Amino acid sequence: MFNAPAQDASLDTWLDYLLAIHPTEIEMGLGRVSQVADRLGLRDLGATKVITVAGTNGKGTTCAMVEQVLLLAGESVGVYSSPHMLKYNERVRINGKDVDDGLFIQAFDAINQARGDISLSYFEFATLAGLYIFKTAKLDTVLLEVGLGGRLDAINIIDADIAVITSIDLDHQEYLGDTRESVGMEKAGILRANKPAIIGEPDLPACVVEYANDLGAVLHRVGHEFSYSSEAVFWQFSGMHTMSDIPMPSLPLPNAATALALLELGWPRLSDDIIREGIQEARLTGRLEIVSEQPLVLLDVAHNPHAARYLAKQLEKHQAKRLFALCGMLKDKDCRQVIETLAPLVDVWAFTSLQTERSASGEALKKVFEHVQHTCGASADAKHFDSVESAWRAISAEICQGDVVIVFGSFYTVAEFKNIELGGRD
Repeated sequence: MFNAPAQDASLDTWLDYLLAIHPTEIEMGLGRVSQVADRLGLRDLGATKVITVAGTNGKGTTCAMVEQVLLLAGESVGVYSSPHMLKYNERVRINGKDVDDGLFIQAFDAINQARGDISLSYFEFATLAGLYIFKTAKLDTVLLEVGLGGRLDAINIIDADIAVITSIDLDHQEYLGDTRESVGMEKAGILRANKPAIIGEPDLPACVVEYANDLGAVLHRVGHEFSYSSEAVFWQFSGMHTMSDIPMPSLPLPNAATALALLELGWPRLSDDIIREGIQEARLTGRLEIVSEQPLVLLDVAHNPHAARYLAKQLEKHQAKRLFALCGMLKDKDCRQVIETLAPLVDVWAFTSLQTERSASGEALKKVFEHVQHTCGASADAKHFDSVESAWRAISAEICQGDVVIVFGSFYTVAEFKNIELGGRD
């Protein structure tokens, strides 16, 4: 039996307690979390407009762009996301800032008292804490990023005003199934009857369309109700109205178009100038994040084939330069397909183990590459390392100012890299 932390306990003490009382971090299902949410009145956020965002990739960047636009428009905005990169506080933002320890502790204490003998997972505590903090803050808008799937994710206890599905591809197969159809149906679980849904996935499985029609959800699909096109430095959007000469965003363009479709539906009176400015200004840690210009060092949390394909397209812009890849991945990911996707572009690989039991070893990743190299004829040097720090140290000794380094493969990879001093490079 574990005793709840004292009133003056730290956030770290609370997080240790949450892990101890329910060691299974992920446990799908809405029964337990719904009961506790009802006891605290958290399934209804009152006058707050609620947006639920699901997708294999693109959830965080879509939320970041919508958040930035709404903040420029003077709205109060909350964002719930996971996982965090460096600090737990990153999981809940209010008006662009991570909430402080005290608000989390207050929420955890209230949830712990309300749950009684109901066991909640670490993630369910996090979700309820976000809802508790948002309800207390009485915000104009809350953006809720689905952690895993949709249908059985704790976020789905909320009936959102608008649902968003950014993309559908294979990931978390042990929970979501091993076909795009099964993944799509899990994500479609966030749809609601007579409520709008923005769909940024261009190749939407037919079963999802059929489900939405049977349910009575109102779909706004890319390539149907809205579309976009791009030129060198500008892009155009066509939906309920048309916008042209939009500056290219730093974040992925397909997600910018999804964000704009959401904005024009949910906030039709926003000015085009505010939308342009917000989408161009939006940034998100670990999404093609530039941490050094010479040499160019990019960080990206790409960890599945869908994200790897997008990353490869972005790296094609640097084909004239020597490309180093510092890659660390989790062993339950499709390591082979990710490496195979990027192999034609990379000149030097540094595969690394990560500081988690879920890590694929650097040596195992190197063996995957060697198999890819044998079957696909990719030509590159490759080494393996025990840590991100040792891999970065080795790369640092080789790179020149004109080279490009991509650090990718997992949130863990980017987080561990961010904890390393870059040796004065900027």
